[in-house]
Amino acid sequence: MPSLLNQSFTKDKYQLFSRFQTCLEVRLNDASLARTDVYRCFNGYYEGLPGLVVDRYADTLVVSNHARKPEELAEAVELYGRFITKSLPQVSSILVKTRHSADSELRKGQLVFGSSLPESIQENGIAYAVDLKLNQDDSFYPDTRNLRLWLKENSQGKTVLNCFAYTGTLGIATLFGGAYSLTQTDLNENALAVSERSYALNLFTQPMRTLPMDYFKVAAALKSQKALFDLVIIDAPFFSRTRHGKVDLLNEWSRLINKARPLVAHEGYMVVINNALFTPGSQVMKEIEEMSTSGFVKFEQSIPVPADITGYPDTIVSRPSIDPAPFNHPTKISILSITRKDERTV
Repeated sequence: MPSLLNQSFTKDKYQLFSRFQTCLEVRLNDASLARTDVYRCFNGYYEGLPGLVVDRYADTLVVSNHARKPEELAEAVELYGRFITKSLPQVSSILVKTRHSADSELRKGQLVFGSSLPESIQENGIAYAVDLKLNQDDSFYPDTRNLRLWLKENSQGKTVLNCFAYTGTLGIATLFGGAYSLTQTDLNENALAVSERSYALNLFTQPMRTLPMDYFKVAAALKSQKALFDLVIIDAPFFSRTRHGKVDLLNEWSRLINKARPLVAHEGYMVVINNALFTPGSQVMKEIEEMSTSGFVKFEQSIPVPADITGYPDTIVSRPSIDPAPFNHPTKISILSITRKDERTV
């Protein structure tokens, strides 16, 4: 890639442009990204500019300003736009999200370049509907790419329950992998509608039902129906509270998992994710070990977060403030196998 720098830049801008260029080039040379339309171009938290995160969705760039005082990163946001339009002529639109803006529409995103946004993307052969202005996030999470691939490869013939499904991408991956049936549940009806669009895009024949309900209410109802699933996915938000229960990944993560364990069929699996930034990986493993003492839960493996999210050896400037080890990122993904007491033979 030819240099985009010119002598009229200040030293600080020169260095910032150079960093953007290095981070983009390493991704363009990452063969693992060849089968996805979505990847992180720049993660400022690890690559030298905390608060600035840039994701590519097909021909659109989403530039997210996470600064508590957005004006502190305004110049960097503008500079990245100038950089990317010269670096990647394939980019035809730029959406800027200002996470801490007082204006809810700016939090969802302002189109500052181009005139349209993609309605779907492709990843590992699967079509996913997206709504980049659905919320202050992008409706699709590149950090769980490896998990979607694992689900695609390990769901043949399984009945699946996806809790806290949001736009349902994890569930859609199981259907593409041959899951027998899928139940997706989330409180956000608009997000579940995106999952229904993804279902239609892939022309699936297996049944998928969406339940716009509270997790605790759904879990109780399914338990009363004696429903069992071969695979249960729990990807909860950091914190939420309804009249039916509280989600608290920092203090009550095990309780959240145990609420769904009765829904897992004998020798089935649970995919559990703890994305609490201030929960160390050692604490997550300790909680899993404590659950395992019963003999009915077994840790099988962790799923790493892709390098475009974590940064590369040549681009990483800083590490997470709380150590996620033995995981490689604060999005800590575990696969658990479950044995049912009422089925296990002595």
